[in-house]
Amino acid sequence: MIRRKIVKIHEEKCDGCGLCVIPCAEGAIEIIDGKAKVLKEELCDGAGFCLAVCPTGALSIEEREAPAFDEEAVAKHVSSKPAAHEINCFSCGCGEGERPLLAVRSKGESLWVCTRCLPKLIHG
Repeated sequence: MIRRKIVKIHEEKCDGCGLCVIPCAEGAIEIIDGKAKVLKEELCDGAGFCLAVCPTGALSIEEREAPAFDEEAVAKHVSSKPAAHEINCFSCGCGEGERPLLAVRSKGESLWVCTRCLPKLIHG
């Protein structure tokens, strides 16, 4: 065990919407019994891309003792799962295969926005 940053899911705030599952490229988060759960701590890289899309604020990053991040375990886990759903820009609808997408919060809403539409979101 080492001290590192890892995603923490506050179960009492989680409504089980599943929005946090899609941005987790490592597949560390799944919905189990109607709540988001970190499957195995060694799958979570602590990057926190899932945080911005959570509409209830149920996710945070904490620094604590946890198993080291294991890239081999991630590769094995991801390859055993079906392909994830594509994420699209809320504004123009382009997919992540067309342009980089960013998770943002705007007016209390969690959104995905492409790099072309981001300036419009920022500047109006």
